[in-house]
Amino acid sequence: MPATEAAVRFPADFVWGASTASFQIEGSTTADGRGPSIWDTFANTPGKVLNGDTGEPAVDHYRRYADDIGIMRELGIGAYRFSVAWPRILPEGGGAVNQAGLDFYDRLLDGLLAAGITPWPTLYHWDLPQALEDKGGWPNRDTAYRFAEYAQVLRDRFGDRVSDWTTLNEPWCAAFLGYADGVHAPGRREPAAALAAAHHLMLGHGLAAAVLREGAGPGGDGRRVGLTLNQTTVRPYTTSPADIAVARRADGVRNRVFTGPLFRGSYPADMLEDLAHISDFAFVRDGDLATINAPLDHLGVNYYTPHWVSATSEGVDPSRVESGGDSGAYVGCDDVVFVSQGLPRTGIGWEIDATGLYEVLVRLAAECPGVPMYVHENGAAYEDEVGPDDRVRDPERTAYIDAHLRTVHEALKAGVPMRGYFVWSLLDNFEWAWGYSQRFGLVHVDYESQRRRVKDSGRWYADVIRRGGLAV
Repeated sequence: MPATEAAVRFPADFVWGASTASFQIEGSTTADGRGPSIWDTFANTPGKVLNGDTGEPAVDHYRRYADDIGIMRELGIGAYRFSVAWPRILPEGGGAVNQAGLDFYDRLLDGLLAAGITPWPTLYHWDLPQALEDKGGWPNRDTAYRFAEYAQVLRDRFGDRVSDWTTLNEPWCAAFLGYADGVHAPGRREPAAALAAAHHLMLGHGLAAAVLREGAGPGGDGRRVGLTLNQTTVRPYTTSPADIAVARRADGVRNRVFTGPLFRGSYPADMLEDLAHISDFAFVRDGDLATINAPLDHLGVNYYTPHWVSATSEGVDPSRVESGGDSGAYVGCDDVVFVSQGLPRTGIGWEIDATGLYEVLVRLAAECPGVPMYVHENGAAYEDEVGPDDRVRDPERTAYIDAHLRTVHEALKAGVPMRGYFVWSLLDNFEWAWGYSQRFGLVHVDYESQRRRVKDSGRWYADVIRRGGLAV
């Protein structure tokens, strides 16, 4: 089919993008006044990250950003979702501003705009300044106010060039992987603290959103603010009442703990009852929920894999019972059994089921009617190899993205206000606790030489962008 045609066509103004995050790509963790983050501390703690990998040098984007912009321009990517490193701007989390850090993002923004690429900055993608963690981190209410001050610094410096702001990326991971399961920074295993962290992250979102809108046109015209949630399906393994009950409970601490305050201005009553033995939610103060419940201009959705849960492992094929993973992050769900459906998996071990994305999008559209929605992350890790012809063939990744894009199109047809799609990720990078062992990029990075090679999936995605949809 000619590149000008598409059998599955998206709207002409559909945003085609790619995503990254500061700690995963920038490197230069001590350069030009940057302070330490919780991920610097965590990664430098033996046994926390696979192979002892750290964020240095990552993929050296701090020095190679111009080359990376050139790659995006070559691929026709229209929007670039990146995160700002809080400790690069405010090394102590507040107080003195590091001008060299602001200068870097000035250069990045100006380079993107000159290349015709719309910047989509995220204020927080998990790299909390260590100085704030030393004062209690996100379980400490004060961190939300420091976050709002940080937002003001970014607004004042970059507001003339940024129209679309995202406050938080995946607060579920920041709160529950970091403070309950301990597999992410700061590595704490304190379920009650994780619930407080989740609340204060969302309070920080609400406070920062108000700050970002200040000084915009009437009603905030010309400056759009949202956040990004990694919602997923939590499906009962069987139709038994017991499995349905545990699915409801797990859904509460995975999804509704955020959507309740965000869209309804309250925490779900059943979730509060389920978690009463862990926390009395006394950290919720008057006015908090109204701050969190402020209207969104857009909602980002990250999706990779669904979950199935059971109340018991009895009658379940032992090979289907999932072990490890992020089950410890499901606070109050120690008795819940996560079950595999035996589906194909990506290289990182996540089951592939694009129908889960459809369910998530339709559900969120019903919860926040009319709010423009974007897939902010979606992609797959595989063990990519550079062939003797210098080519990286990754048909599995292409198939994964293709299937999920078709799902986005189905959601569009069902009336979901989908406005764009961002692949995770533009570049291979530091994949958190997996270190450099998992490659998600459209662009292969040789970690020794830092050479970039566009993978076959990247060429395919460029063709999708050119035609405005999928071929067959």
